[in-house]
Amino acid sequence: MKKNFKSLILSDLESVTARDPATSTKLQAILFSSGFHAIFCYRINHFLWQKNWRLLARFLSQVTRFLTGVEIHPAAHIGEGFFIDHGMGVVIGETSEIGNQVTIYHGVTLGGTNLFNEKGKKTGKRHPSVGNNVVIGSGAQILGPVKIGDNAKIGSNAVVVKDVEKNTTVVGPAAHQTHQKQKSNTIFCAYGVDKNLTDPIAEDIALIERRIKELETQIESISQKKQNETIL
Repeated sequence: MKKNFKSLILSDLESVTARDPATSTKLQAILFSSGFHAIFCYRINHFLWQKNWRLLARFLSQVTRFLTGVEIHPAAHIGEGFFIDHGMGVVIGETSEIGNQVTIYHGVTLGGTNLFNEKGKKTGKRHPSVGNNVVIGSGAQILGPVKIGDNAKIGSNAVVVKDVEKNTTVVGPAAHQTHQKQKSNTIFCAYGVDKNLTDPIAEDIALIERRIKELETQIESISQKKQNETIL
């Protein structure tokens, strides 16, 4: 059941006082929380977007970005009790979906990777879907139409390009060179992420696991052969 505007704002306001130790009252949240200011403006902009006042919604979202340092596309879908701590540098893309009681810290990006049709136009779901009660640490980058399960925790500066299961914690910003060579005429790649790229470390581990199984099979075969010779 969808909540009305007032209920959504109250739940957002309560999330600030509940999760920010530096904010003890709702009045302080209203006056000093840039994250609350950003989500309040987003609620208005999203309403305008749904009513097809889209140019105005985009304009006001840019004004909000200038004032708060938080950029939320008015087409994004965000549930109740949303809390942005500190605010600055947060980017939430057009097709992002965020559940209830989610906490995001500064510098987080919910970014969209490229999905193009045959005419080279962007299409479809390009941004993350975040479940309920998720915490996303500062500087984390969640890229593409990945799914973040309920109660998951994304560590600060983590780079997430694959689905995250519910009730799990993921960490790690390490970058590794891929085995795939890029052609000079490839389409522009948003955030430098290609959906066809694979993790080279995961590939190497899978290769080692296959080789270990092969060696185990060979050892077992040799052992069996020796046992047969001993019996004879």
